[in-house]
Amino acid sequence: MITIKQLSYALAVDKTRHFKRAAELCSVSQSALSTAISELESQLKTQIFERNNKKVLVTPVGATILDRARTINLAVDELYQLCRSQNTPLGYPMSLGVIPTIGPYLLPKVLPEVRKQYPDFQLTIIEEQSSVLVEKVRSGEIDTAILALPYAIDGLHAFTFWEEDFFVVTHRTDKLASLGEITSKQLQTVPLLLLKEGHCLKDHALAACKFKPVEMKHSLSGTSLNTLVQMVAGHMGTTLVPEMALNQLIDDNAEIKAIHLNEPGPHRQIAFITRLNYAGTANIEILMELFRQQLHQGS
Repeated sequence: MITIKQLSYALAVDKTRHFKRAAELCSVSQSALSTAISELESQLKTQIFERNNKKVLVTPVGATILDRARTINLAVDELYQLCRSQNTPLGYPMSLGVIPTIGPYLLPKVLPEVRKQYPDFQLTIIEEQSSVLVEKVRSGEIDTAILALPYAIDGLHAFTFWEEDFFVVTHRTDKLASLGEITSKQLQTVPLLLLKEGHCLKDHALAACKFKPVEMKHSLSGTSLNTLVQMVAGHMGTTLVPEMALNQLIDDNAEIKAIHLNEPGPHRQIAFITRLNYAGTANIEILMELFRQQLHQGS
């Protein structure tokens, strides 16, 4: 009979493409792992891996088997999680993805309260761009992720817990600094600093201003919000920052000023994304309520 352990070992070999490293990942001896893989191939009467002293390859039929094994492993994990989540709120370890334009500004506001209320909750945090996190959630590599919407998440659930607007950040000597509100029309004549391609915040900022990417050919770009704000302080242009990040980015910088972007909002939504059959929805709801409370206190 095929066992979950055999499938887990096979997935570890697929991930590492190395039997010794896969054994270390599974905390077993290499001989035990190799025996389990051989038994699995014998039971299936097919070869999953081609191996020699230098590398491990997956056979074509092996790739199909591993895809099925991944689905089975995920279903088993969710079965365990469903049972444990019924007993203790946040009593089961969770892996959470977060994008760079949210993590540094949201997590310091909410994690101390999470730790205070749920001291035994085991939370692993992975910071990546939206496209990477969506695939990690889909594959079951992580439980959930926090993204800024709108973003394409076909086949996944989204649970929105916060909405916010953008603020225009400009140098205190700039002509825009004297305004109480700024429209996108007023931004058309200034050098606009944006994040590099791949950051969804850039797309959200352009959408909020109703700007097309082709119209931004003369704009400058940075790798982080902090970099963009420092560029503004250096008289290099003007940028857009989400409300959540304002306190950390501009409070101690006397050279810059933040003015609300006067365009229909909210300009972005913050949401947890999960698989459709994710068993830990009750825990997501607990975190959402806690996050809302902390964000309201800080606003």
